[in-house]
Amino acid sequence: MWTKQTPGQPQSQPQPQTQSQIPSTPSIQRTPEATSDASAYSSRPVAPAARSLACIGASLEIKGRISGEEDLQIDGKVEGPISIRGHRLTVGRSGQVTSEVSARELVVYGRVSGNVNATDRVEIKKDGAVTGDIQTTRISIEDGAIFKGRIEIDRPGSKPAPKLEPAGMLVGAGAD
Repeated sequence: MWTKQTPGQPQSQPQPQTQSQIPSTPSIQRTPEATSDASAYSSRPVAPAARSLACIGASLEIKGRISGEEDLQIDGKVEGPISIRGHRLTVGRSGQVTSEVSARELVVYGRVSGNVNATDRVEIKKDGAVTGDIQTTRISIEDGAIFKGRIEIDRPGSKPAPKLEPAGMLVGAGAD
């Protein structure tokens, strides 16, 4: 804390601040159980916590179902369905995904082979590639990206369209 000094007045040593002199800030929260001045504040933020991000490294290969309640970045190889509804899936530059994907957002820098259902948006970056059908409300495909499949755009807030039967299949038809 700075104090105004007048010329000719000797400088005094700074005094340690007591808890009542420390101004409170919105990013730090007081803890009532604290016993000393140094521990009177916790590092817990008052604002909402940042979103957590799980990562699958470039040297990892996973075969099986992945589901979760947090954002996920894949830099390795994954074979099997991925469901992280309400969260973001990022396929990194070295990422290779061979499966059906369900997420709120999908950002592709690497390769995805399989159908995609994203409730909010899909972004295919310039070096990214998607092979499969996409169902989403918003899509962005950069120049240089590769896409092979069908896109179905839903209106925001509408219920997703029911899955269509594969071509050539007749349901409930009888032969005479």
